[in-house]
Amino acid sequence: MADIARPPPPLLGHGRVLKIALPIVLSNATVPILGAVDTGVVGQLGQAAPIGAVGIGAIILSAVYWIFGFLRMGTTGLTAQAWGARDHAEVDAMLSRALMIGLAAGCAMIVLQQAIFAGAFMLSPASAEVEGMARQYMAIRVWSAPAAIAIYGLTGWLIAQERTSAVLAIQLWMNGLNIGLDLLFVLVFDWGVPGVAVATFLAEWSGAGLGLWLCRGAFRGTAWKDWPRVFDRARLRHMASVNTDILIRSLLLQAIFVSFLFLGADFGDVPLAANQILLQFLEITAYALDGFAFAAEALVGQALGARERLALRRAALMTSFWGLLACAGLALAFAAFGGAIIDTMTTAETVRAEARLYLHYMVAAPVAGVAAWMLDGIFIGATRSRDMRNMMLLSAAIYAAAAAALVPAFGNHGLWIAFLISFVARGITLGLRYPALEAQAAG
Repeated sequence: MADIARPPPPLLGHGRVLKIALPIVLSNATVPILGAVDTGVVGQLGQAAPIGAVGIGAIILSAVYWIFGFLRMGTTGLTAQAWGARDHAEVDAMLSRALMIGLAAGCAMIVLQQAIFAGAFMLSPASAEVEGMARQYMAIRVWSAPAAIAIYGLTGWLIAQERTSAVLAIQLWMNGLNIGLDLLFVLVFDWGVPGVAVATFLAEWSGAGLGLWLCRGAFRGTAWKDWPRVFDRARLRHMASVNTDILIRSLLLQAIFVSFLFLGADFGDVPLAANQILLQFLEITAYALDGFAFAAEALVGQALGARERLALRRAALMTSFWGLLACAGLALAFAAFGGAIIDTMTTAETVRAEARLYLHYMVAAPVAGVAAWMLDGIFIGATRSRDMRNMMLLSAAIYAAAAAALVPAFGNHGLWIAFLISFVARGITLGLRYPALEAQAAG
């Protein structure tokens, strides 16, 4: 059978870690480029409203799609464990489950689009002109929601098998096509804001199509349509439990970031702008570390599925080594070039000066956060989602207590310190649960 013919994974070395991680880092690098092109092409229309409409429309849809990030993480962990256990029928069945969840969630978004849009504009009101254009933009893009969310599942399934070069191919194709169609529809055909939406709609469906083609090996067998296995109640309950815990953990993490922005707004426009600029440093760090965290998800999951405790420990140590190396490099780069990076992001001298006051926190952030980022990947691979949920709840409480104590006394400095404390708390609390994770592999 085709399942038996699949080769075992190679021995774990630095080359294998980098082969998984580097395509993800390159894939992430394409994301801000697409955002810049979307903004740039509508900027050529010579009006402010189209820029705001595309910006707010994209943010609303991205925020909703972000909720379904659990599908990517849960699929990676569960598929990696099945792969490590050499249960290739379950690997293929996981692909069917992930695709069904993605398609169902996307169809639900289409049905509920009016309620979603209305709720979003209640929370983030805009001018009548901008809101009208944004609704037009979202009304087109929402029809690719099934594809956009299904891509989370496809990506997680591929990462679990260390096929990150395929993930890079999907991202490059999708973003490259999107950019080309942006230029064609807006600058040549003069379609304006709808042109940007149609470009993304076509790119997302084509990206999902490419993803399915890259997963075509699974469809050559029969396990993907073994419906008693695909709809097995025990497996579905486990998948739902893992995904729910990851969703709760992600919402708590998002609550920390949102509260940081809201608390920073109390200090005035200049500190708020400075904080927003400095958060881009964290985004750069997250993009760089994603590759090594994803490698941890795949390798730890496979080791756990194979019940190889030493392989699990080696996977955790080797991926964390590269994560720490990347964070040390980023910290040095931020120390050396942070001022120049700030200057490229704003021409306002007051904001530049304010951001420099807090730049040392960005130098500290990669080192303070590396344990949290890497342990997230390790625990996702092991599908220890309950630990992730509980430790995030504890970390959020620690952050809230730190902010309550430090912000009144030290203002924006206190807010940044509390923010970094939340990173450290996540790393320490998850680290305390790591021995139980290893014990699971020996059980």
